[in-house]
Amino acid sequence: MFAVQFDRFGPPGVLTFGPFPEPHAGPGQVRIRVEATGVSPVDTALRAGRSQSRPPLPHVPGVDAAGTVDEVGPGVTGVSVGDEVFGAVDLSRLGGANAEFAVLRFWAGKPRALSWPEAGGAATSVETATRALDVLDVRPGMVVLVDSAAGGVGSTAVQLARARGARVIGAARPDHADFVTSLGAEFVPYGPGLPERVAMADRALHIGGSLAELVALTGDPAAVVTVTDLGGADRGVHVTLGALAGQPSGEHGLTAAAALAEEGRFRLPVAEAVPMPEAAKAHSLVEQGGLRGKVVLVR
Repeated sequence: MFAVQFDRFGPPGVLTFGPFPEPHAGPGQVRIRVEATGVSPVDTALRAGRSQSRPPLPHVPGVDAAGTVDEVGPGVTGVSVGDEVFGAVDLSRLGGANAEFAVLRFWAGKPRALSWPEAGGAATSVETATRALDVLDVRPGMVVLVDSAAGGVGSTAVQLARARGARVIGAARPDHADFVTSLGAEFVPYGPGLPERVAMADRALHIGGSLAELVALTGDPAAVVTVTDLGGADRGVHVTLGALAGQPSGEHGLTAAAALAEEGRFRLPVAEAVPMPEAAKAHSLVEQGGLRGKVVLVR
């Protein structure tokens, strides 16, 4: 098969697209022929050598993918060769999805309402957002603030929190105001002084911005969860890393998100879809930041 890969750490230019050994579905897994696959900040950090984790080289990046099942591993039920699915690889492997074939550890049926690029970048954003909202115990009538609401995880969290009956305030750059509002959130500009711009919030999800300001806004560190700041626990804030840290996963959210998509209540905003051989361009876009949604690679 052909795959995006790097054999040394460095800038986006170290990425190549060429032959790589095919993976095969093991117990509890399915293999798909990939139609679209996401590019996340964790992928760029691994490639650049900025991550504490150092995968064996050469390494195929990517954790999200969508495509057609072509192998079903032992013990797997409810899915057959030829089914269209979206999901994620075994996250402990730190990659493997940006390729012609990918082995998924968790997945759901691809809803017809989502395009291949939307489905290909959705799984870990849905898993992360679901996990965070579970930790926050978001319920109908709550006011939930999502900081960095225009990105892949943030835009997903806005929609899933709305589906749970919460009133959602989305903090993002001013030029993303219309986008955040279109997702069903009330927009506020993010940055210093956020507590002065928001009357109150019962819960807050930290993806970017100031963790201290979210604690000040809610008045209780236990009402805040972060998916990015490992030091948050020192302040009494919930830090959720999921299965990688032995914590509950939010993978059950994939089925719920698929159902919401069919109802027209969920979409995965795609910032840009890039041909797989041009992965270096995709990594550069992610590193530049300020995106509306997810960057994906397409076959």
